[in-house]
Amino acid sequence: MADERNFELKIITPDRVFYEGEAVMVEFNTTEGEIGIYKHHIPMTVIIKPGILTITEENDETREAALHAGFVEILPDRVTIMAEIIEWPQEIDLDRAEAAKERAEERLLHKTSETDVARAETALQRALARIETVK
Repeated sequence: MADERNFELKIITPDRVFYEGEAVMVEFNTTEGEIGIYKHHIPMTVIIKPGILTITEENDETREAALHAGFVEILPDRVTIMAEIIEWPQEIDLDRAEAAKERAEERLLHKTSETDVARAETALQRALARIETVK
């Protein structure tokens, strides 16, 4: 019998089903702040902000992934995350993430009128999420 605390969690990207299973809790960043979802959460849709996604499974085991963009449909017994990009730690190239972090920091430090600050900040958030997920 399934744990009464569990809800169905599905994470999909344009090219694959990233995760499909039962979860006790899922945590991630939204444009409104961090959110933690348990079964029976009030229905809502939220927009993802780059950061670490943490899935708490039965036996309180946790899995982390770098979640970059997309949106989430939250229902009382089911959560569906439609992610543009999400990566397990073993899928992340740490050297590449460190280089992307340095490039983004450099753009923000030496910005000009042509610098797209929002894009540089998002690139930095994505790089930091990747680095933090691996470590």
